[in-house]
Amino acid sequence: MQPDWVTDAVTVFTFSAPADGGTGITHDVYAKGDGPPILILQELPGIDDKTFALADRLIDAGFKIYLPHMLGRFGTKTTLRNMARLLCIRREFDAFLSGAQSPVAGWMRALCAEIAIREGGAQIGVIGMCLTGSFAIPLMAEDAVIAAVASQPSLPMLFNSDKLHMSDEDVTRACGAMARKGPAIAMRFKSDTTSKPAHIAALKAAFGMHLEVTEYDNPPGHEGKAHSLLTGHFKIDAYERTEAYFKARFGMR
Repeated sequence: MQPDWVTDAVTVFTFSAPADGGTGITHDVYAKGDGPPILILQELPGIDDKTFALADRLIDAGFKIYLPHMLGRFGTKTTLRNMARLLCIRREFDAFLSGAQSPVAGWMRALCAEIAIREGGAQIGVIGMCLTGSFAIPLMAEDAVIAAVASQPSLPMLFNSDKLHMSDEDVTRACGAMARKGPAIAMRFKSDTTSKPAHIAALKAAFGMHLEVTEYDNPPGHEGKAHSLLTGHFKIDAYERTEAYFKARFGMR
Protein backbone atom coordinates (compact mmCIF):
# COMPACT_ATOMS: atom_id res chain seq x y z
CA MET A 1 0.00 0.00 0.00
CA GLN A 2 1.37 3.39 -0.93
CA PRO A 3 1.87 5.96 1.83
CA ASP A 4 -0.89 8.57 2.11
CA TRP A 5 1.58 11.30 1.12
CA VAL A 6 1.98 9.66 -2.26
CA THR A 7 -1.70 9.12 -2.93
CA ASP A 8 -2.39 12.75 -1.99
CA ALA A 9 0.45 14.16 -4.11
CA VAL A 10 -0.54 16.85 -6.56
CA THR A 11 1.98 15.72 -9.18
CA VAL A 12 4.05 12.61 -9.83
CA PHE A 13 6.44 12.64 -12.76
CA THR A 14 9.45 10.72 -13.99
CA PHE A 15 12.55 12.80 -14.62
CA SER A 16 15.55 11.69 -16.67
CA ALA A 17 18.83 13.55 -17.15
CA PRO A 18 22.51 12.74 -17.63
CA ALA A 19 24.74 12.20 -14.64
CA ASP A 20 28.17 13.80 -14.56
CA GLY A 21 30.07 11.46 -16.84
CA GLY A 22 27.22 10.99 -19.30
CA THR A 23 25.26 8.03 -17.91
CA GLY A 24 21.53 8.63 -17.86
CA ILE A 25 19.65 8.65 -14.53
CA THR A 26 15.89 8.33 -14.11
CA HIS A 27 13.91 8.79 -10.89
CA ASP A 28 10.32 9.52 -9.94
CA VAL A 29 9.60 12.93 -8.40
CA TYR A 30 6.62 13.67 -6.14
CA ALA A 31 5.26 17.19 -5.73
CA LYS A 32 2.71 18.53 -3.27
CA GLY A 33 1.57 21.90 -1.91
CA ASP A 34 1.34 25.48 -3.07
CA GLY A 35 3.82 28.31 -2.70
CA PRO A 36 7.54 28.80 -3.26
CA PRO A 37 9.15 25.49 -4.27
CA ILE A 38 11.58 23.54 -2.08
CA LEU A 39 13.43 20.45 -3.29
CA ILE A 40 14.04 17.87 -0.52
CA LEU A 41 16.90 15.49 -1.28
CA GLN A 42 16.30 12.35 0.76
CA GLU A 43 18.57 10.69 3.28
CA LEU A 44 20.14 7.26 2.82
CA PRO A 45 18.34 5.13 1.73
CA GLY A 46 14.57 5.17 1.37
CA ILE A 47 11.87 7.67 2.30
CA ASP A 48 9.85 7.04 5.46
CA ASP A 49 7.13 8.74 7.49
CA LYS A 50 9.65 11.11 9.10
CA THR A 51 10.56 12.52 5.68
CA PHE A 52 6.89 12.85 4.78
CA ALA A 53 6.39 14.70 8.10
CA LEU A 54 9.13 17.18 7.18
CA ALA A 55 7.53 17.72 3.78
CA ASP A 56 4.10 18.25 5.35
CA ARG A 57 5.43 20.76 7.89
CA LEU A 58 6.88 22.84 5.08
CA ILE A 59 3.69 22.52 3.02
CA ASP A 60 1.68 23.72 6.02
CA ALA A 61 4.11 26.65 6.28
CA GLY A 62 3.21 27.73 2.74
CA PHE A 63 5.72 25.95 0.48
CA LYS A 64 5.44 23.51 -2.39
CA ILE A 65 7.60 20.42 -1.95
CA TYR A 66 9.38 18.42 -4.63
CA LEU A 67 10.57 15.04 -3.34
CA PRO A 68 12.55 12.81 -5.71
CA HIS A 69 12.77 9.12 -4.84
CA MET A 70 16.43 8.36 -5.51
CA LEU A 71 17.37 5.65 -3.01
CA GLY A 72 15.89 2.59 -1.33
CA ARG A 73 12.23 1.76 -0.79
CA PHE A 74 9.47 4.33 -0.80
CA GLY A 75 7.82 4.44 2.62
CA THR A 76 10.69 2.69 4.45
CA LYS A 77 14.17 3.85 5.42
CA THR A 78 17.03 1.56 6.34
CA THR A 79 20.10 2.71 8.24
CA LEU A 80 23.69 3.58 7.42
CA ARG A 81 24.64 0.20 8.86
CA ASN A 82 23.22 -1.41 5.74
CA MET A 83 26.53 -1.19 3.88
CA ALA A 84 25.46 -3.67 1.22
CA ARG A 85 22.75 -1.28 0.09
CA LEU A 86 25.22 1.61 0.26
CA LEU A 87 27.65 -0.15 -2.05
CA CYS A 88 24.82 -0.91 -4.49
CA ILE A 89 24.17 2.79 -5.04
CA ARG A 90 27.77 3.81 -5.67
CA ARG A 91 27.11 4.08 -9.41
CA GLU A 92 25.26 7.34 -8.69
CA PHE A 93 26.46 8.14 -5.15
CA ASP A 94 30.12 7.55 -4.39
CA ALA A 95 30.07 7.99 -0.62
CA PHE A 96 33.85 7.83 -0.31
CA LEU A 97 34.80 10.30 -3.03
CA SER A 98 36.65 13.51 -2.15
CA GLY A 99 37.61 16.43 -4.39
CA ALA A 100 34.58 15.93 -6.63
CA GLN A 101 30.85 15.37 -6.39
CA SER A 102 29.18 12.05 -7.11
CA PRO A 103 27.81 11.54 -10.65
CA VAL A 104 24.23 12.19 -9.47
CA ALA A 105 25.10 15.88 -8.99
CA GLY A 106 24.50 16.46 -12.70
CA TRP A 107 21.02 14.96 -12.43
CA MET A 108 20.28 17.17 -9.40
CA ARG A 109 21.33 20.31 -11.28
CA ALA A 110 19.06 19.38 -14.17
CA LEU A 111 16.18 18.69 -11.78
CA CYS A 112 16.54 22.15 -10.22
CA ALA A 113 16.25 23.70 -13.69
CA GLU A 114 13.24 21.50 -14.47
CA ILE A 115 11.44 22.54 -11.27
CA ALA A 116 12.07 26.21 -12.06
CA ILE A 117 10.51 25.71 -15.49
CA ARG A 118 7.50 23.91 -13.99
CA GLU A 119 7.10 26.78 -11.53
CA GLY A 120 7.06 29.45 -14.22
CA GLY A 121 10.65 30.55 -13.76
CA ALA A 122 10.53 30.74 -9.96
CA GLN A 123 13.71 30.16 -7.99
CA ILE A 124 13.77 27.25 -5.57
CA GLY A 125 15.14 26.20 -2.20
CA VAL A 126 17.01 22.96 -1.55
CA ILE A 127 17.39 20.75 1.53
CA GLY A 128 20.03 18.02 1.56
CA MET A 129 20.36 15.57 4.46
CA CYS A 130 23.15 13.18 5.43
CA LEU A 131 24.21 11.46 2.18
CA THR A 132 22.71 14.31 0.16
CA GLY A 133 23.69 17.10 2.56
CA SER A 134 26.88 18.02 0.76
CA PHE A 135 25.05 18.40 -2.56
CA ALA A 136 22.83 21.25 -1.37
CA ILE A 137 25.54 23.91 -1.05
CA PRO A 138 27.06 23.60 -4.56
CA LEU A 139 23.54 23.82 -5.98
CA MET A 140 23.55 27.47 -4.88
CA ALA A 141 25.63 28.09 -8.02
CA GLU A 142 22.61 27.21 -10.18
CA ASP A 143 20.46 30.07 -11.48
CA ALA A 144 17.36 28.20 -10.29
CA VAL A 145 18.46 27.96 -6.63
CA ILE A 146 18.03 30.83 -4.17
CA ALA A 147 18.57 29.03 -0.83
CA ALA A 148 20.12 25.80 0.46
CA VAL A 149 20.20 23.89 3.74
CA ALA A 150 22.79 21.16 4.36
CA SER A 151 21.51 19.14 7.31
CA GLN A 152 24.02 16.73 8.90
CA PRO A 153 26.26 16.62 5.77
CA SER A 154 28.17 13.33 5.94
CA LEU A 155 30.26 12.94 2.78
CA PRO A 156 32.92 11.85 2.20
CA MET A 157 32.52 8.91 4.56
CA LEU A 158 35.09 7.03 6.62
CA PHE A 159 38.64 8.36 6.43
CA ASN A 160 38.08 11.43 4.25
CA SER A 161 35.75 13.40 6.52
CA ASP A 162 38.22 16.30 6.60
CA LYS A 163 37.90 16.62 2.81
CA LEU A 164 35.10 18.04 0.66
CA HIS A 165 32.72 16.02 -1.50
CA MET A 166 33.09 18.68 -4.19
CA SER A 167 35.75 20.21 -6.38
CA ASP A 168 37.58 23.52 -6.06
CA GLU A 169 35.51 24.74 -9.02
CA ASP A 170 32.29 23.77 -7.20
CA VAL A 171 33.42 25.82 -4.19
CA THR A 172 34.38 28.85 -6.29
CA ARG A 173 31.10 28.86 -8.21
CA ALA A 174 29.01 28.44 -5.07
CA CYS A 175 30.89 31.19 -3.21
CA GLY A 176 30.35 33.57 -6.11
CA ALA A 177 26.65 32.79 -6.19
CA MET A 178 26.21 33.13 -2.42
CA ALA A 179 27.97 36.49 -2.48
CA ARG A 180 25.04 37.63 -4.64
CA LYS A 181 22.18 35.60 -3.18
CA GLY A 182 23.12 35.29 0.49
CA PRO A 183 24.56 32.41 2.52
CA ALA A 184 23.58 28.78 2.71
CA ILE A 185 23.01 26.94 6.01
CA ALA A 186 24.81 23.89 7.43
CA MET A 187 23.86 22.18 10.69
CA ARG A 188 24.49 19.05 12.76
CA PHE A 189 24.12 17.63 16.24
CA LYS A 190 27.25 18.36 18.27
CA SER A 191 28.02 14.73 19.07
CA ASP A 192 26.92 13.20 15.76
CA THR A 193 29.39 10.49 14.79
CA THR A 194 28.23 10.34 11.15
CA SER A 195 28.21 14.05 10.31
CA LYS A 196 31.51 14.68 12.01
CA PRO A 197 33.19 17.87 13.28
CA ALA A 198 35.69 17.41 10.44
CA HIS A 199 32.90 17.60 7.85
CA ILE A 200 31.73 20.93 9.22
CA ALA A 201 35.27 22.25 9.66
CA ALA A 202 36.03 21.52 6.00
CA LEU A 203 32.87 23.34 4.91
CA LYS A 204 33.65 26.33 7.14
CA ALA A 205 37.17 26.56 5.74
CA ALA A 206 35.93 26.42 2.16
CA PHE A 207 32.92 28.75 2.36
CA GLY A 208 33.67 31.09 5.27
CA MET A 209 31.10 33.86 5.61
CA HIS A 210 29.01 32.36 2.81
CA LEU A 211 27.91 29.51 5.10
CA GLU A 212 25.97 29.89 8.35
CA VAL A 213 26.74 26.93 10.62
CA THR A 214 24.76 25.83 13.67
CA GLU A 215 25.55 22.84 15.90
CA TYR A 216 22.81 21.66 18.24
CA ASP A 217 22.82 19.82 21.56
CA ASN A 218 21.50 16.29 21.27
CA PRO A 219 17.98 15.63 22.56
CA PRO A 220 17.73 13.92 25.98
CA GLY A 221 18.36 10.20 25.73
CA HIS A 222 20.20 10.45 22.43
CA GLU A 223 23.62 11.69 23.51
CA GLY A 224 26.13 10.57 20.89
CA LYS A 225 23.46 8.91 18.77
CA ALA A 226 21.23 11.63 17.33
CA HIS A 227 21.80 12.38 13.66
CA SER A 228 18.76 13.41 11.59
CA LEU A 229 17.91 16.95 12.70
CA LEU A 230 14.85 17.40 10.49
CA THR A 231 13.51 13.84 10.44
CA GLY A 232 14.41 10.85 12.63
CA HIS A 233 15.78 12.78 15.64
CA PHE A 234 13.64 15.83 14.97
CA LYS A 235 15.01 19.01 16.54
CA ILE A 236 12.40 21.75 16.59
CA ASP A 237 15.04 24.51 16.77
CA ALA A 238 16.65 23.22 13.57
CA TYR A 239 13.32 22.98 11.79
CA GLU A 240 12.28 26.49 12.84
CA ARG A 241 15.65 27.83 11.68
CA THR A 242 15.13 26.13 8.33
CA GLU A 243 11.57 27.40 7.86
CA ALA A 244 12.52 30.96 8.85
CA TYR A 245 15.51 30.90 6.49
CA PHE A 246 13.40 29.89 3.50
CA LYS A 247 10.66 32.38 4.33
CA ALA A 248 13.21 35.18 4.55
CA ARG A 249 14.87 34.17 1.29
CA PHE A 250 11.53 33.98 -0.52
CA GLY A 251 10.29 37.24 1.01
CA MET A 252 7.39 35.55 2.81
CA ARG A 253 5.76 37.05 5.90
